[in-house]
Amino acid sequence: MTLDNYWVNAIWSIIPTIGIAGLFWFVIRSILRADRTERRARDRVEAQLRAERNQPRPGPDQARR
Repeated sequence: MTLDNYWVNAIWSIIPTIGIAGLFWFVIRSILRADRTERRARDRVEAQLRAERNQPRPGPDQARR
C-alpha cells in the first residue's frame, strides 16, 4: 500500500459523510427559515385583525390560539 493510495482512499471515504452533513444542514436551515417566515406572516395578519377590531395585543400571560 502506497502513501498516495492511502490518502486517496481516506478522502473518498470522507466525501459521502461531508455530503450527507451538508444536505442535513441545508434541510434544517430551510425548515427553520420557513418557520420564521410563517411566524412573521401570521403575526402580521394577527396585528391587522387586531387593528381592525381595535383590540390590544395579547400579553405573555394569555395563551395564543
